[in-house]
Amino acid sequence: MAEFSQKRGKRHDDAVLGSAVDFLLVNARLVLGVGAAAVLGIATLAVKRLIDKATSPRDEEDEAKGDTTCLEDGWKDLSLLRDTPHPQPRPPPAALSQPVPSPAPSLDVPEGPGDTGPWTLPQHGSPAPLCLTFQEKLLAFERDHVGIPAVNEMVAQQLTRDISVKLQAFLRNKFPELPFRTLEPGGPLFDGLQGHAAEPVRLLVPLRLELGLWGLVPGADTVARDARCWAVRRTQLEFCPRGSSPWDRFLVGGYLGAQLLLELLRKALAVSVNWPAIGSLLGCVVRPSVTSEELLLEVQQDGLELTIAVLPAIAGADAGAGDLLLLAWPLEGLASNLWLQDFYQAEAARLQTLDDQDSGTRQRLLRLLCGICCHHPALGRLGRGHLTQVVLHLGEEEGDWSEAALGSRFLQALEELISALEQARLLCHFNPRVNLLGDLREEEIDSIGYVLYSGLQAPEQLLWGGYGQHQLCCQ
Repeated sequence: MAEFSQKRGKRHDDAVLGSAVDFLLVNARLVLGVGAAAVLGIATLAVKRLIDKATSPRDEEDEAKGDTTCLEDGWKDLSLLRDTPHPQPRPPPAALSQPVPSPAPSLDVPEGPGDTGPWTLPQHGSPAPLCLTFQEKLLAFERDHVGIPAVNEMVAQQLTRDISVKLQAFLRNKFPELPFRTLEPGGPLFDGLQGHAAEPVRLLVPLRLELGLWGLVPGADTVARDARCWAVRRTQLEFCPRGSSPWDRFLVGGYLGAQLLLELLRKALAVSVNWPAIGSLLGCVVRPSVTSEELLLEVQQDGLELTIAVLPAIAGADAGAGDLLLLAWPLEGLASNLWLQDFYQAEAARLQTLDDQDSGTRQRLLRLLCGICCHHPALGRLGRGHLTQVVLHLGEEEGDWSEAALGSRFLQALEELISALEQARLLCHFNPRVNLLGDLREEEIDSIGYVLYSGLQAPEQLLWGGYGQHQLCCQ
């Protein structure tokens, strides 16, 4: 009799609990909707089973089964929650290109007399982050990491001009016999093409060569067989023997040696120039770089860091070769005393012309590519020359170069680079005999190609790969 009363009381408690659960679920459907109410019902049922097993007396069968069955049933109940599909959240209207129609009201939810629209879930907490398109992420990267602030740009330009004036005075005093022309500050910082703050400013140191005493020989016609370079040959030796020109002291086998001039200027910049005094006068710190083969000056002022590349140069007109610009550059092997042909000025002028014709974004694309490659550990070997040639190749083609197409043009540039790396050949726009990838090793080409191919599959990771971040927001 006592056992019957106990079971009867248990059934009564179960009925009361069941009624409470049903009441809760009906109201949950009204408030939360059908999908959320289903999840809540499963969770309530699972909790109810766990409570029953914990509070009800165990009969002989339960004791025979042991604790393993109870644990198994409990994990089965929890698995219902894990396996039940959750309703997908409605995407925010701002992240969509087209409006999303409102869902029709559920037939299971009765409408009250004052209802005039579909039921909606209440908003709780902060809104979900927007899932930006790649175009939006690219523009955000450009805003945050490409270029330098306008104030810093003006300060850097003025510092470069001031340092060039001081260096000009030093060269005239130190080497009065060497006729240098006026030093010319320039480069991406002055042309609106600066992709990142670490890119050096160019400071050309032009040589004034005597007309008729010097001629140019293409590097492909020399023993170096290097189409990137030119040899500056001394001529008219029968009428003007060696020693007639102040530049004859740098002759190597009858040619003006670029390396000899570089060594002279390197020693002068490192030893002879009183940089502490110049820096104190200009309100900054200036010191020559001792770790680079190039002639670099490192400048610091109030948190601004600037690198100036001092480039001895020969204008082609001085040697009877038109608009050529040759630089004394640290080359290796047989080409060490040749002069490297510089295409920067021609590239910048051509990009400006193309953008002026259709209000395009070719220069912006170049700044983006330079900013990404500079900070990426595997893409640092891709210099401005490589990236400019890719943009020029694409920019000469007809197409949409508006800001709205910047993301598409960026991905197209990646494809162009990958194609060039596969062939290990990137021809110069102004001299098709020059392969700009010729100085890269096979391992470097493979490494760069792999990173670019991976970036083509997930371009967001390529944007933030050099900054230790791989996402701008939710994917």
